Amino acid sequence: AKFWASKGGFKTQILGTQKNGQIHFLFDGNKTLLKKFFQENKTSLLESTKSITANMKNRGGGISNLELLDKSNVIDHYFQLHLTFETVDSMGANFINSCLELIANEMELLSANYDDFIAEQCSLEIIMSILSNHLPHCLVEATVSCPIDELNTGENLSGAQFAKKFIQAVEIAEKEPFRAVTHNKGIMNGIDAVVIATGNDFRAVEAGAHAHAVKNGKYSSLSRAFISRDNFVFQLEIPLSLGTVGGLTQLHPMVKWSMEMLGNPDAKELMQIVAVAGLAQNFAAIRSLITSGIQKGHMKMHLLNILNQKNATDLQKEKAIAYFKTQPVSYSAVSNFLSTNP
Repeated sequence: AKFWASKGGFKTQILGTQKNGQIHFLFDGNKTLLKKFFQENKTSLLESTKSITANMKNRGGGISNLELLDKSNVIDHYFQLHLTFETVDSMGANFINSCLELIANEMELLSANYDDFIAEQCSLEIIMSILSNHLPHCLVEATVSCPIDELNTGENLSGAQFAKKFIQAVEIAEKEPFRAVTHNKGIMNGIDAVVIATGNDFRAVEAGAHAHAVKNGKYSSLSRAFISRDNFVFQLEIPLSLGTVGGLTQLHPMVKWSMEMLGNPDAKELMQIVAVAGLAQNFAAIRSLITSGIQKGHMKMHLLNILNQKNATDLQKEKAIAYFKTQPVSYSAVSNFLSTNP
């Protein structure tokens, strides 16, 4: 973040805020009859949620769409009602699941009394109703860019050399799943920290991010790097379903403090903050990997952990940090150093 502060900072863009959920069911009759039932009863299904959607609509959200999907090509007799939602500043899990269950109950009741189904002896069985953490239309993009010759990172590399090596490192993550998994884990190091601090569901965010990483049929990097008009560009696109109201956001004192520290953002602003944390973390990690190596920073942290475990004094810590700048760090090496430097 410090590196990019003097180069225009981070730029973000909300690409979408649409969330979704599905009612999964089996139907053993004529598909044309099912489509007819759906068209005739779509309004009734949506109206069954009035008791809980009124407040969300007043805030600018609610159910955006309801459609019938034929999934019988993957499982015999399997269909979905696919719903999309806008949940404004709430993450929306409880709202979405409540809507789905109300619609499923109404669908079950209507189908049991539908004359065409009775005449044809068709059966409709609800399997389950649940939101999805796969969010291809709830996306945020974060970007940094600067002229290549301004990539003065302080290492023994010119701007052009740094850009070339950095882009090659990201390309490896794009093409090689073994690298991509760890590359994306590094992005999530930054993202999860903010998600947890703000009382959001980091497991849902993780699941959605990794699903997005395989959107093209193969697990790949969530970030990309390229040259555009002599500018180095580094970019992250990631799905984020976050809330700033409801859940823990107003209950846990540390969450409340975190939100205040961030300026009490709304959900869209929080999406952008979280994406920037992920991109900043990813840049720092790749920069280390292609220059000094990741272990330099890791071992410094490891050294401090050992010194704290050994109850080293401030003077011992100061001497140890200077000494181990050029020496390998291990528990035994630090112990020996402390025994000879009381």
